[in-house]
Amino acid sequence: MHPTTLARVLIAGAALTALAGCSSGSHTKEHASASPSVTATPQQQTVDGLPGMPPVLDPKDVYAADRPNQLSPVVKDFPSLVYVPNTNSNTVSVIDPKTYKVIKTVPVGVQPQHVVPSWDLKTLWVNNDKGNSLTPIDPKTGEVGKPVDVHDPYNLYFTPDGKYAVVMASLDRQLVFRDAHTMKVAKAEPSRCYGVNHADFSLDGRYFIVSCEFSGELLKVDTEKMKVIGKQTLPFHGAMPQDVKVSPDGKKFYIADMMAHGLWIVDGDTFGKPSFLATGKGAHGLYVSRDSREMYISNRGEGTISVFDFPQNRLTKKWRLPDGGSPDMGGVSSDGKVLWLSGRYNSEVYAIDTATGRQLARIKVGSGPHGLAVYPQPGRYSLGHTGIFR
Repeated sequence: MHPTTLARVLIAGAALTALAGCSSGSHTKEHASASPSVTATPQQQTVDGLPGMPPVLDPKDVYAADRPNQLSPVVKDFPSLVYVPNTNSNTVSVIDPKTYKVIKTVPVGVQPQHVVPSWDLKTLWVNNDKGNSLTPIDPKTGEVGKPVDVHDPYNLYFTPDGKYAVVMASLDRQLVFRDAHTMKVAKAEPSRCYGVNHADFSLDGRYFIVSCEFSGELLKVDTEKMKVIGKQTLPFHGAMPQDVKVSPDGKKFYIADMMAHGLWIVDGDTFGKPSFLATGKGAHGLYVSRDSREMYISNRGEGTISVFDFPQNRLTKKWRLPDGGSPDMGGVSSDGKVLWLSGRYNSEVYAIDTATGRQLARIKVGSGPHGLAVYPQPGRYSLGHTGIFR
Protein backbone atom coordinates (compact mmCIF):
# COMPACT_ATOMS: atom_id res chain seq x y z
CA MET A 1 0.00 0.00 0.00
CA HIS A 2 1.38 3.42 -0.94
CA PRO A 3 2.26 5.54 2.13
CA THR A 4 -0.25 8.20 1.20
CA THR A 5 -3.08 5.68 1.47
CA LEU A 6 -2.26 4.83 5.08
CA ALA A 7 -2.97 6.96 8.12
CA ARG A 8 -1.38 6.36 11.51
CA VAL A 9 -4.65 6.35 13.34
CA LEU A 10 -6.35 4.19 15.90
CA ILE A 11 -9.18 1.63 15.71
CA ALA A 12 -11.49 1.57 18.68
CA GLY A 13 -13.68 -1.34 19.66
CA ALA A 14 -16.64 0.86 18.79
CA ALA A 15 -15.50 0.97 15.17
CA LEU A 16 -15.51 -2.81 14.98
CA THR A 17 -18.93 -2.98 16.63
CA ALA A 18 -20.30 -0.55 14.08
CA LEU A 19 -18.75 -2.65 11.34
CA ALA A 20 -20.44 -5.84 12.51
CA GLY A 21 -23.79 -4.12 12.27
CA CYS A 22 -23.08 -2.75 8.80
CA SER A 23 -22.57 -6.16 7.24
CA SER A 24 -26.29 -6.82 7.24
CA GLY A 25 -27.28 -3.46 5.76
CA SER A 26 -28.57 -3.30 2.20
CA HIS A 27 -28.84 0.41 1.53
CA THR A 28 -26.28 3.02 0.63
CA LYS A 29 -26.88 5.06 3.79
CA GLU A 30 -26.08 2.03 5.89
CA HIS A 31 -22.93 1.42 3.89
CA ALA A 32 -21.79 4.98 4.47
CA SER A 33 -22.22 4.62 8.21
CA ALA A 34 -19.45 2.02 8.18
CA SER A 35 -16.74 4.53 7.24
CA PRO A 36 -13.45 4.15 9.17
CA SER A 37 -13.42 5.66 12.64
CA VAL A 38 -10.41 7.54 14.00
CA THR A 39 -10.34 6.87 17.71
CA ALA A 40 -7.09 6.11 19.52
CA THR A 41 -5.51 2.75 20.20
CA PRO A 42 -1.69 2.59 20.32
CA GLN A 43 0.40 1.05 17.55
CA GLN A 44 -2.53 0.37 15.25
CA GLN A 45 -3.01 1.35 11.66
CA THR A 46 -6.13 1.72 9.64
CA VAL A 47 -6.56 2.27 5.95
CA ASP A 48 -7.79 5.42 4.26
CA GLY A 49 -10.34 3.44 2.30
CA LEU A 50 -12.86 4.23 -0.38
CA PRO A 51 -15.54 6.47 1.20
CA GLY A 52 -18.39 4.33 2.53
CA MET A 53 -16.34 1.14 2.51
CA PRO A 54 -16.38 -0.90 5.73
CA PRO A 55 -13.06 -0.38 7.53
CA VAL A 56 -10.28 -2.84 6.84
CA LEU A 57 -9.93 -5.19 9.80
CA ASP A 58 -6.19 -5.72 9.41
CA PRO A 59 -3.98 -3.50 7.20
CA LYS A 60 -1.61 -6.46 6.83
CA ASP A 61 -4.26 -8.94 5.71
CA VAL A 62 -6.99 -8.26 3.17
CA TYR A 63 -8.56 -11.61 4.07
CA ALA A 64 -8.75 -11.11 7.84
CA ALA A 65 -12.56 -11.44 7.79
CA ASP A 66 -12.43 -14.79 5.98
CA ARG A 67 -11.33 -17.07 8.80
CA PRO A 68 -12.87 -20.57 9.16
CA ASN A 69 -16.62 -20.51 9.82
CA GLN A 70 -16.56 -16.76 10.61
CA LEU A 71 -19.97 -16.25 9.05
CA SER A 72 -21.81 -12.97 8.99
CA PRO A 73 -25.09 -12.87 10.96
CA VAL A 74 -26.75 -12.34 7.57
CA VAL A 75 -25.83 -15.83 6.33
CA LYS A 76 -25.36 -17.92 9.48
CA ASP A 77 -28.69 -19.71 9.02
CA PHE A 78 -28.32 -20.29 5.26
CA PRO A 79 -27.94 -23.94 4.19
CA SER A 80 -24.40 -24.81 3.08
CA LEU A 81 -24.58 -25.68 -0.63
CA VAL A 82 -22.54 -25.59 -3.83
CA TYR A 83 -24.13 -23.83 -6.82
CA VAL A 84 -22.83 -24.89 -10.25
CA PRO A 85 -23.75 -22.95 -13.42
CA ASN A 86 -23.79 -25.27 -16.43
CA THR A 87 -23.07 -23.02 -19.41
CA ASN A 88 -24.19 -25.46 -22.10
CA SER A 89 -27.19 -26.86 -20.23
CA ASN A 90 -28.60 -23.47 -19.12
CA THR A 91 -29.06 -24.80 -15.61
CA VAL A 92 -27.62 -24.54 -12.11
CA SER A 93 -26.84 -27.80 -10.29
CA VAL A 94 -27.12 -27.57 -6.50
CA ILE A 95 -24.84 -29.90 -4.53
CA ASP A 96 -25.09 -30.91 -0.88
CA PRO A 97 -21.44 -30.76 0.29
CA LYS A 98 -22.12 -33.27 3.08
CA THR A 99 -23.30 -36.03 0.77
CA TYR A 100 -21.51 -34.90 -2.43
CA LYS A 101 -24.78 -35.34 -4.31
CA VAL A 102 -26.79 -33.07 -6.60
CA ILE A 103 -30.01 -32.33 -4.74
CA LYS A 104 -31.70 -30.28 -7.46
CA THR A 105 -31.20 -28.72 -10.88
CA VAL A 106 -32.57 -25.25 -11.58
CA PRO A 107 -33.30 -23.91 -15.10
CA VAL A 108 -31.91 -20.41 -15.68
CA GLY A 109 -31.09 -18.20 -18.69
CA VAL A 110 -28.90 -18.87 -21.70
CA GLN A 111 -25.22 -19.60 -21.02
CA PRO A 112 -24.90 -19.08 -17.26
CA GLN A 113 -21.24 -18.32 -16.54
CA HIS A 114 -20.87 -17.54 -12.84
CA VAL A 115 -22.92 -17.64 -9.63
CA VAL A 116 -22.12 -14.43 -7.74
CA PRO A 117 -22.95 -13.49 -4.11
CA SER A 118 -24.30 -9.94 -3.78
CA TRP A 119 -22.49 -7.29 -1.73
CA ASP A 120 -24.99 -7.59 1.12
CA LEU A 121 -24.74 -11.42 1.00
CA LYS A 122 -28.50 -11.84 0.60
CA THR A 123 -28.73 -12.86 -3.06
CA LEU A 124 -26.93 -15.16 -5.48
CA TRP A 125 -26.89 -13.76 -9.01
CA VAL A 126 -26.60 -16.20 -11.92
CA ASN A 127 -24.86 -14.47 -14.84
CA ASN A 128 -26.75 -15.52 -17.99
CA ASP A 129 -24.27 -14.17 -20.51
CA LYS A 130 -26.01 -14.87 -23.82
CA GLY A 131 -29.40 -14.64 -22.15
CA ASN A 132 -28.60 -11.01 -21.26
CA SER A 133 -30.02 -11.41 -17.79
CA LEU A 134 -29.24 -12.08 -14.13
CA THR A 135 -31.29 -14.73 -12.34
CA PRO A 136 -31.58 -14.13 -8.57
CA ILE A 137 -31.54 -17.07 -6.17
CA ASP A 138 -32.45 -16.65 -2.51
CA PRO A 139 -29.72 -18.66 -0.70
CA LYS A 140 -31.88 -18.91 2.42
CA THR A 141 -34.90 -20.55 0.77
CA GLY A 142 -33.56 -21.69 -2.60
CA GLU A 143 -36.31 -19.72 -4.33
CA VAL A 144 -35.48 -18.59 -7.88
CA GLY A 145 -36.62 -15.06 -8.67
CA LYS A 146 -37.57 -13.24 -11.83
CA PRO A 147 -34.59 -12.57 -14.15
CA VAL A 148 -33.35 -8.99 -14.41
CA ASP A 149 -32.43 -7.62 -17.84
CA VAL A 150 -28.67 -6.96 -17.98
CA HIS A 151 -26.75 -7.00 -21.25
CA ASP A 152 -23.70 -9.27 -21.67
CA PRO A 153 -23.17 -10.15 -17.99
CA TYR A 154 -20.16 -12.42 -18.38
CA ASN A 155 -19.08 -11.73 -14.82
CA LEU A 156 -20.19 -9.53 -11.93
CA TYR A 157 -18.40 -7.63 -9.16
CA PHE A 158 -19.38 -5.08 -6.50
CA THR A 159 -17.64 -1.91 -5.41
CA PRO A 160 -16.41 -2.13 -1.80
CA ASP A 161 -18.81 0.59 -0.65
CA GLY A 162 -21.75 -1.55 -1.80
CA LYS A 163 -23.11 1.13 -4.14
CA TYR A 164 -22.51 -0.41 -7.52
CA ALA A 165 -22.45 -3.71 -9.31
CA VAL A 166 -19.74 -3.86 -11.98
CA VAL A 167 -20.77 -5.94 -14.97
CA MET A 168 -17.90 -7.38 -16.98
CA ALA A 169 -19.49 -6.96 -20.40
CA SER A 170 -16.89 -9.03 -22.22
CA LEU A 171 -18.13 -8.83 -25.81
CA ASP A 172 -19.51 -5.30 -25.41
CA ARG A 173 -16.01 -4.22 -24.32
CA GLN A 174 -17.37 -2.29 -21.36
CA LEU A 175 -17.31 -2.11 -17.60
CA VAL A 176 -20.90 -1.27 -16.75
CA PHE A 177 -21.48 0.24 -13.31
CA ARG A 178 -25.04 -0.42 -12.15
CA ASP A 179 -26.99 0.22 -8.96
CA ALA A 180 -26.16 -2.77 -6.75
CA HIS A 181 -29.85 -3.47 -6.03
CA THR A 182 -31.91 -2.31 -9.02
CA MET A 183 -29.18 -2.94 -11.63
CA LYS A 184 -30.00 0.37 -13.27
CA VAL A 185 -27.03 1.67 -15.29
CA ALA A 186 -25.03 4.45 -13.62
CA LYS A 187 -22.12 4.52 -16.06
CA ALA A 188 -20.80 2.44 -18.95
CA GLU A 189 -17.03 2.76 -19.15
CA PRO A 190 -15.32 1.58 -22.38
CA SER A 191 -12.76 -1.06 -21.46
CA ARG A 192 -10.34 -0.20 -24.27
CA CYS A 193 -9.56 -3.90 -24.43
CA TYR A 194 -11.30 -7.11 -25.49
CA GLY A 195 -12.72 -9.71 -23.14
CA VAL A 196 -12.91 -8.13 -19.67
CA ASN A 197 -13.58 -11.02 -17.36
CA HIS A 198 -12.03 -11.11 -13.86
CA ALA A 199 -10.92 -8.59 -11.24
CA ASP A 200 -9.92 -7.91 -7.66
CA PHE A 201 -9.73 -4.75 -5.54
CA SER A 202 -6.91 -3.02 -3.73
CA LEU A 203 -6.71 -3.11 0.07
CA ASP A 204 -8.16 0.41 0.29
CA GLY A 205 -10.82 -0.34 -2.35
CA ARG A 206 -9.86 2.73 -4.37
CA TYR A 207 -8.90 0.82 -7.50
CA PHE A 208 -9.21 -2.62 -9.05
CA ILE A 209 -7.23 -4.62 -11.58
CA VAL A 210 -9.08 -6.28 -14.48
CA SER A 211 -7.96 -9.02 -16.88
CA CYS A 212 -8.82 -8.85 -20.60
CA GLU A 213 -8.60 -12.40 -21.88
CA PHE A 214 -9.02 -11.90 -25.62
CA SER A 215 -6.49 -9.07 -26.03
CA GLY A 216 -3.96 -10.20 -23.42
CA GLU A 217 -4.16 -6.98 -21.42
CA LEU A 218 -4.68 -5.70 -17.89
CA LEU A 219 -6.63 -2.62 -16.79
CA LYS A 220 -6.41 -0.48 -13.69
CA VAL A 221 -9.72 1.14 -12.78
CA ASP A 222 -10.43 4.00 -10.35
CA THR A 223 -13.37 2.74 -8.27
CA GLU A 224 -14.82 6.10 -7.22
CA LYS A 225 -14.45 7.75 -10.63
CA MET A 226 -15.58 4.55 -12.40
CA LYS A 227 -12.82 5.18 -14.92
CA VAL A 228 -10.01 3.18 -16.55
CA ILE A 229 -6.78 4.89 -15.45
CA GLY A 230 -4.19 2.41 -16.73
CA LYS A 231 -3.70 -0.30 -19.32
CA GLN A 232 -0.85 -2.61 -20.21
CA THR A 233 -0.26 -5.49 -22.60
CA LEU A 234 1.17 -8.62 -21.04
CA PRO A 235 4.67 -9.50 -22.33
CA PHE A 236 3.71 -12.86 -23.81
CA HIS A 237 2.46 -13.42 -27.35
CA GLY A 238 -1.02 -14.93 -27.17
CA ALA A 239 -1.48 -14.18 -23.46
CA MET A 240 -4.95 -15.04 -22.16
CA PRO A 241 -5.31 -13.71 -18.59
CA GLN A 242 -8.05 -15.13 -16.38
CA ASP A 243 -8.67 -14.95 -12.63
CA VAL A 244 -7.23 -12.14 -10.49
CA LYS A 245 -6.40 -12.16 -6.75
CA VAL A 246 -4.69 -9.63 -4.51
CA SER A 247 -2.03 -10.79 -2.04
CA PRO A 248 -2.96 -10.79 1.66
CA ASP A 249 -0.78 -7.72 2.30
CA GLY A 250 -2.49 -5.92 -0.57
CA LYS A 251 0.77 -5.18 -2.39
CA LYS A 252 0.63 -7.58 -5.33
CA PHE A 253 -1.95 -8.82 -7.77
CA TYR A 254 -1.74 -12.34 -9.20
CA ILE A 255 -3.27 -12.96 -12.63
CA ALA A 256 -3.67 -16.51 -13.98
CA ASP A 257 -2.85 -16.92 -17.68
CA MET A 258 -4.15 -20.04 -19.39
CA MET A 259 -1.89 -19.64 -22.42
CA ALA A 260 1.31 -18.60 -20.64
CA HIS A 261 0.58 -21.44 -18.16
CA GLY A 262 1.21 -19.54 -14.97
CA LEU A 263 0.77 -16.34 -12.99
CA TRP A 264 1.60 -12.74 -13.78
CA ILE A 265 2.53 -10.81 -10.65
CA VAL A 266 2.11 -7.04 -10.70
CA ASP A 267 2.44 -4.26 -8.14
CA GLY A 268 -1.03 -2.73 -8.03
CA ASP A 269 0.01 0.76 -6.93
CA THR A 270 2.74 1.30 -9.54
CA PHE A 271 1.08 -0.95 -12.16
CA GLY A 272 4.54 -1.61 -13.57
CA LYS A 273 5.88 -4.46 -15.69
CA PRO A 274 4.78 -7.81 -14.21
CA SER A 275 6.96 -10.77 -13.31
CA PHE A 276 5.93 -14.33 -14.17
CA LEU A 277 5.65 -17.64 -12.31
CA ALA A 278 4.98 -20.88 -14.20
CA THR A 279 2.41 -23.12 -12.48
CA GLY A 280 0.93 -25.54 -15.00
CA LYS A 281 -0.87 -25.84 -18.31
CA GLY A 282 -4.00 -23.72 -18.53
CA ALA A 283 -3.67 -21.80 -15.23
CA HIS A 284 -7.14 -20.49 -14.55
CA GLY A 285 -8.70 -20.02 -11.07
CA LEU A 286 -7.15 -18.54 -7.90
CA TYR A 287 -8.39 -19.21 -4.34
CA VAL A 288 -6.91 -18.18 -1.00
CA SER A 289 -6.83 -20.47 2.05
CA ARG A 290 -8.72 -19.53 5.21
CA ASP A 291 -5.48 -18.69 7.06
CA SER A 292 -4.28 -16.38 4.23
CA ARG A 293 -1.09 -18.44 3.88
CA GLU A 294 -1.71 -20.29 0.63
CA MET A 295 -3.31 -19.79 -2.77
CA TYR A 296 -4.73 -22.66 -4.81
CA ILE A 297 -4.22 -22.39 -8.57
CA SER A 298 -6.31 -24.57 -10.88
CA ASN A 299 -4.37 -25.65 -13.97
CA ARG A 300 -7.26 -26.52 -16.24
CA GLY A 301 -5.18 -27.86 -19.13
CA GLU A 302 -3.42 -30.58 -17.13
CA GLY A 303 -5.84 -31.51 -14.35
CA THR A 304 -3.71 -30.21 -11.49
CA ILE A 305 -3.82 -27.69 -8.65
CA SER A 306 -0.66 -25.80 -7.72
CA VAL A 307 -0.26 -24.42 -4.19
CA PHE A 308 1.51 -21.08 -3.69
CA ASP A 309 2.82 -20.16 -0.24
CA PHE A 310 2.54 -16.39 0.40
CA PRO A 311 5.09 -16.11 3.28
CA GLN A 312 7.63 -18.23 1.37
CA ASN A 313 6.76 -16.54 -1.94
CA ARG A 314 6.99 -19.80 -3.87
CA LEU A 315 5.11 -22.85 -5.09
CA THR A 316 5.23 -25.66 -2.53
CA LYS A 317 2.93 -28.41 -3.84
CA LYS A 318 1.14 -29.70 -6.89
CA TRP A 319 -1.93 -31.92 -6.61
CA ARG A 320 -2.99 -34.06 -9.56
CA LEU A 321 -6.58 -35.18 -10.04
CA PRO A 322 -6.81 -38.95 -10.44
CA ASP A 323 -8.15 -39.81 -13.90
CA GLY A 324 -7.38 -36.24 -15.03
CA GLY A 325 -9.95 -33.49 -15.45
CA SER A 326 -10.36 -29.80 -16.23
CA PRO A 327 -10.36 -27.90 -12.88
CA ASP A 328 -11.69 -24.40 -13.46
CA MET A 329 -13.52 -22.00 -11.13
CA GLY A 330 -14.82 -22.54 -7.61
CA GLY A 331 -14.25 -21.72 -3.96
CA VAL A 332 -13.16 -22.91 -0.53
CA SER A 333 -15.56 -24.39 2.02
CA SER A 334 -16.52 -22.34 5.07
CA ASP A 335 -14.24 -24.38 7.33
CA GLY A 336 -11.39 -24.18 4.80
CA LYS A 337 -11.04 -27.95 4.54
CA VAL A 338 -12.37 -28.48 1.01
CA LEU A 339 -11.56 -26.81 -2.31
CA TRP A 340 -14.45 -27.05 -4.76
CA LEU A 341 -13.75 -26.69 -8.51
CA SER A 342 -15.85 -27.15 -11.63
CA GLY A 343 -14.60 -29.55 -14.31
CA ARG A 344 -15.26 -27.32 -17.28
CA TYR A 345 -14.91 -29.88 -20.07
CA ASN A 346 -15.88 -33.00 -18.14
CA SER A 347 -19.40 -32.16 -16.86
CA GLU A 348 -18.27 -32.69 -13.28
CA VAL A 349 -17.27 -31.02 -10.04
CA TYR A 350 -14.26 -31.88 -7.87
CA ALA A 351 -14.03 -31.73 -4.07
CA ILE A 352 -10.39 -31.65 -2.90
CA ASP A 353 -8.97 -31.98 0.62
CA THR A 354 -6.92 -28.82 1.25
CA ALA A 355 -4.70 -30.58 3.80
CA THR A 356 -3.58 -33.41 1.53
CA GLY A 357 -4.70 -32.58 -2.01
CA ARG A 358 -6.68 -35.83 -2.09
CA GLN A 359 -9.78 -35.92 -4.27
CA LEU A 360 -12.78 -36.43 -1.98
CA ALA A 361 -15.47 -36.58 -4.64
CA ARG A 362 -16.10 -36.29 -8.36
CA ILE A 363 -19.71 -35.31 -9.01
CA LYS A 364 -21.51 -35.40 -12.35
CA VAL A 365 -23.38 -32.19 -13.25
CA GLY A 366 -24.64 -30.54 -16.44
CA SER A 367 -22.60 -29.63 -19.51
CA GLY A 368 -19.96 -26.93 -19.30
CA PRO A 369 -19.85 -26.26 -15.54
CA HIS A 370 -18.07 -22.97 -14.90
CA GLY A 371 -18.06 -20.39 -12.08
CA LEU A 372 -19.43 -22.38 -9.16
CA ALA A 373 -20.11 -20.71 -5.82
CA VAL A 374 -19.65 -22.34 -2.43
CA TYR A 375 -22.15 -20.61 -0.17
CA PRO A 376 -22.24 -19.29 2.42
CA GLN A 377 -18.60 -18.40 3.07
CA PRO A 378 -16.95 -16.31 5.82
CA GLY A 379 -16.73 -12.55 5.34
CA ARG A 380 -18.60 -9.32 6.00
CA TYR A 381 -19.43 -8.46 2.39
CA SER A 382 -18.91 -9.75 -1.14
CA LEU A 383 -16.91 -8.13 -3.92
CA GLY A 384 -18.42 -10.54 -6.42
CA HIS A 385 -17.21 -13.26 -8.80
CA THR A 386 -17.65 -16.73 -7.26
CA GLY A 387 -16.95 -15.25 -3.85
CA ILE A 388 -14.35 -12.61 -3.05
CA PHE A 389 -15.08 -11.68 0.56
CA ARG A 390 -13.70 -9.02 2.86
